[in-house]
Amino acid sequence: MHPLLVRQLTLAALISACTLPVYAKDTGYLFVSSEKDNHITVLDGKTYAVVKRIGTAARPRHLQFNPDHTQIYVAAGDGKAIDVIDVAKLELVDRIGEIDDPELFDLSPDGKTLYISLEDDGALGILDLDEYFAKREGKPDLTVAEAAPEGDTSEAEDDAADDDEKEGEAKEGETKEGESEEDEQLPGMTTVEVGEEPEGILVSPDGKIAYVTSEVANTVHVVDTASKEIKANIVVGNRPRRFALTPDQKELWVSNELSSSISILDPASQKLIETITFLPPGFRAEDVTPVGITLSKDGKTAIVALGRANHVAFVDVASRKVTDYVLVGKRAWNTTLNKDDSLLFVVNGLSDDLSIIDVASRKVLKSVPIARVPHTVLIDD
Repeated sequence: MHPLLVRQLTLAALISACTLPVYAKDTGYLFVSSEKDNHITVLDGKTYAVVKRIGTAARPRHLQFNPDHTQIYVAAGDGKAIDVIDVAKLELVDRIGEIDDPELFDLSPDGKTLYISLEDDGALGILDLDEYFAKREGKPDLTVAEAAPEGDTSEAEDDAADDDEKEGEAKEGETKEGESEEDEQLPGMTTVEVGEEPEGILVSPDGKIAYVTSEVANTVHVVDTASKEIKANIVVGNRPRRFALTPDQKELWVSNELSSSISILDPASQKLIETITFLPPGFRAEDVTPVGITLSKDGKTAIVALGRANHVAFVDVASRKVTDYVLVGKRAWNTTLNKDDSLLFVVNGLSDDLSIIDVASRKVLKSVPIARVPHTVLIDD
């Protein structure tokens, strides 16, 4: 081949490579939401140094990757939105709203549908993302919220205030005069009425069932996603919060914040089969408030964040026995494991930090300051 032609082809290849999109994959970055500073802290997965802070709408809480880990969805309750973060750019790139106080959510296996707990409406919101993006009127304003004032309330105090507000709202009616619930819905949104204060959401791996907790009704609702009908209501403990499904899909674990317990359900029979209670040494039962649950990838170990008891519990799934309590920061709220299950990351909502636990030794390796009232942690690995 002529040398000039070789140079031309090489130059063309370089230009082409430079213009192709670059996608971050398996960066190892940790993403932690902050309810009070209104941003997502991005940490280096090896040094735990802050890489960036990404501003969001007000009160970011639950975080979840889309199926290919190119985007993170962020439930911003006070911002009435679900924000979308580009993982490669580490930037806020889109916003889904208005959604009245989105609490938690889950994605369908194909990533095309968002299932959202609508706390104020007592409903499960089902949002077809393709329809929403096709029908919405222009791209939304992506203004981010300023940090909340110092001394602002904790989530526990906010929950109590929310209860008082709901009593007042119930007397006034669900919607303003002249408006209907249907009028306020987003393009592509349908709703299923469930018990009061829905929170936890989990979609089955085949996408056919959505499980929803009702904190007030102490119930898990089993919703058929095709018919959008409730197929079963399963009574569990007081104030159910989060779910975890075992890898073999034979057990659904539900945390009961005000019963100091986990309810274990059989998805096939839709019945409660067992309850596990927690009591770390030196704590009263009323101080043990389990919320987040993480299962090891082999399904043999469950890890439960015990809230105000400032511990995480390691549970042997087969025997139902608590094998360890590990002391972490104040109000251990949510947890996640890294890819090989060697490290556990625990967000502590009232000590504003992240505890990093070596799973083999059950020892805390490091405590990393984050921001005020961290809620959820994700790891891109």
